[in-house]
Amino acid sequence: GVGVSVVNALSVYLKVEVCREGGLYEQEYVRGEVKKAVKKVGTCSPRSGYGGASKGSGTTVTFEPDPEIFKEIRFDWHLILNHIRQQAYLTKGTRITVIDQREPIKIEKSEKGKEHEHVVHPTHSFYFEGGIVSYVNFLNRHQELVNNNIFYVGKEQDKIFVEVALQYTTDMQGRELSFANNVHTIEGGMHLTGFRSAITRTLNDYARKNGFLKEKDENLSGEDIREGQTLIISVKLREPQFEGQTKAKLGTPDARTAVETVINIEL
Repeated sequence: GVGVSVVNALSVYLKVEVCREGGLYEQEYVRGEVKKAVKKVGTCSPRSGYGGASKGSGTTVTFEPDPEIFKEIRFDWHLILNHIRQQAYLTKGTRITVIDQREPIKIEKSEKGKEHEHVVHPTHSFYFEGGIVSYVNFLNRHQELVNNNIFYVGKEQDKIFVEVALQYTTDMQGRELSFANNVHTIEGGMHLTGFRSAITRTLNDYARKNGFLKEKDENLSGEDIREGQTLIISVKLREPQFEGQTKAKLGTPDARTAVETVINIEL
């Protein structure tokens, strides 16, 4: 992607620190231009603050937006929290902590007649053992449910990992959220197309086989199937093909085939 490149170009200062194979490396930039070449500045381990249960690893990016480009520099705390919460749902079993150090809350404490100032930064930590199943629970927390049990499948097909969580509510409107490599594909794409095709075909076959649809009845349409449906679909694949720089739509044909195959087998 181009995310870090764009942040670099729009920052008055940027520093990248990478902990890899026991070494800590860093490089600095000023308004997009290299200030210092990559150099090793030390060693790292799990105790150094970089993740990894057995060895230290991870990347830290520090940047300052360029005031010559932005008239107003303001970070939307709620937007950041919503995005991080979403990422935690999509990566079950992973804890993500966000600390806002811009305006600390100062709490005065009295101890033995002395006043002490204790600085507390607003902090939020997200961890979801259930992953996208927990996400569906969250989205439907105020809805009247049709099925209490959430359908879930997580399976690799043709080197593409497919995850689907699905539940129906009495709401007339359906809700579909699709992701590819944790990127929110707001316009859907091949993975969502594959799911829609597979579930429509599967439910129609089931309805006819069990007498819910008679011979003279028309098949259920895609709109019928999606009514009241809360769906999270997430695929993880190598070298995804997105349409446009905003990655709003997944264009990888193999993603459609993989999702269709998984749903046909598991649903």
